[in-house]
Amino acid sequence: MQDSSQGISQRPQNRVLMTRPAPDSLSVRIGGQWRMGDVSPGREGELGPVLSAIEGGGVRRITLKAETLEQWDSSLLVFLVKLAGAARDSGITVKRDLPNGLARLVDLAFAVPATVDDKPKIEKEGLAASVGARVLALGPAISVFLVFIGEFSQSCHRLLLGRAHTRSQDFFSAVYECGVAALPIISLTSMLFGLILAFVGSVQLTQFGAQVYVAGLVSIGMLRIMGAIMVGVVMSGRVGAAYAALTGAMQANEEVDALRAAGIYPVDFLVLPRVLAMTAMAPLLTLYADIMGVIGGFLVAVTLMGLNPYEYLNATVQMTPFRHVLLGLVYGTVFGVIVALSGCFHGMNSGRSAQAVGLATTTAVVHSIVGIIVATAVITCIASALNI
Repeated sequence: MQDSSQGISQRPQNRVLMTRPAPDSLSVRIGGQWRMGDVSPGREGELGPVLSAIEGGGVRRITLKAETLEQWDSSLLVFLVKLAGAARDSGITVKRDLPNGLARLVDLAFAVPATVDDKPKIEKEGLAASVGARVLALGPAISVFLVFIGEFSQSCHRLLLGRAHTRSQDFFSAVYECGVAALPIISLTSMLFGLILAFVGSVQLTQFGAQVYVAGLVSIGMLRIMGAIMVGVVMSGRVGAAYAALTGAMQANEEVDALRAAGIYPVDFLVLPRVLAMTAMAPLLTLYADIMGVIGGFLVAVTLMGLNPYEYLNATVQMTPFRHVLLGLVYGTVFGVIVALSGCFHGMNSGRSAQAVGLATTTAVVHSIVGIIVATAVITCIASALNI
């Protein structure tokens, strides 16, 4: 009679052989197959004797060997991590003779220490230490920004030579996002600001019977600087944040690294079309915002102050030199470059997590607004010195 057990593969049991070559040393030899699918009732018991020997005291060195190890998976890694962790807690030196892949996984398991408390630890620093740390961090931050500006300059040079890795469809898509899609919010904010500017001016000018000068107040204020500032602030929150979030998400998903691996310059592909689109659309949006602001002032002057529409339009043309329009376009163009570069810079240099992308987006908006204010002060001083 043929034995029915023949032809049935016997499942090899996991083997842990523990010996004491010396009173203060322990040798653990691992062999057999370690697979999650193999249900071994003695698997938890295999670690027990080793832990008992460690906790019993007297052991100063442990030698791990895997000479007869066959197939293994994460179950063996869990066993080794628990063993190594218990040895580390007891101050025992562990000498390993394991396969390279398994040894690297064990090292990786202990690369970052486990945290018992999930609450972040906040270290209190003094005012001097906090200010000093911020000042010392300025140097590396400025260096990273200068590197980004250098890469963008090289990208512009490649574009002039016709070698840039830039797609026209990306440029036109960015033009639509910066231009046409932004018209509703620019219309609303600019008209309301012109309306407010005219209303505030009328409070004082009405006392002197000079209501007609509201036209010059609104037109010069909007055309010279306020229209450009409104465009810059609105676009920093709308477009600058979108640029930072998009490029930051691609950085987190390693899509930027994939572009570099494919031989494509990320600055050419992601930054250049968006900066060019914003630079082209910013002066047009500024001009549109100026018109909407003048319309807002026109509504206040005609409806609340009782001015004749023709009189208001005539005063606007006579009191507003054309140089104010040109200066406003310069403001708007500079603001557009600042918003686009700030959004792309923080997105390209963000971390690889959702929290890092959110922080990059917030920082991009803040730095854009600060840059707009600083640029406004600089250009205003230059224009005043040149009597523009």
